[in-house]
Amino acid sequence: MAGTVANKCLSPLTFITRRLSAPEFITQCCYHKKVVDHYENPRNVGILDKQSKNVGTGLVGAPACGDVMKLQIEVDDQGKIVDARFKTFGCGSAIASSSLATEWVKGKSVDEALMIKNTDIAKELSLPPVKLHCSMLAEDAIKAALADYRLKQQDDQQEAVRASN
Repeated sequence: MAGTVANKCLSPLTFITRRLSAPEFITQCCYHKKVVDHYENPRNVGILDKQSKNVGTGLVGAPACGDVMKLQIEVDDQGKIVDARFKTFGCGSAIASSSLATEWVKGKSVDEALMIKNTDIAKELSLPPVKLHCSMLAEDAIKAALADYRLKQQDDQQEAVRASN
C-alpha cells in the first residue's frame, strides 16, 4: 500500500537518488504544500491578554483525536479584528488550520469573521476527508472567540448602565 501511495506522490527518481525518512515521506506524500507551509512556518502563534475587554478567547477540542485549539482575537473600537493568536496541540492539519484561521480573521469585522466556514479552510488547505475535523475545530474556535468577545462587551455595557444609575 505504501508503495502504491509513494508511486502516486513521488517521482521514481526520488527513490533512486536517496531514501526518505518516515516523517519526510509523510510530508512529501500526504500533506498539501499549504499544510506543510503553515505547519513549518505557523503564523500568529502566541497569546493575547485574556483579561482585556477587547480580547475574545476560544478554546475547543476534539476528544476523539486529542487536538486542542486555543484561538484569540483582539477587536478595536470599530469592531474590526486587529490581531489574532493561536496555540494548538495536535497534528499538522490542526496547526495549519489554526494558522490559516488567524490570518483570515485579521482585518475582518466581527460579523465577517463569523462567515468563515470550515469548508473554506479545508478547501484552501486541500485537507483530505480524514482531516476535516481540523478545519471544523478552527471554525469552532473562531466562533468561540467571537462569542467570548461579545459576552465581554455585553458585560461591559451592563456595568456602564449600572454605573450611570
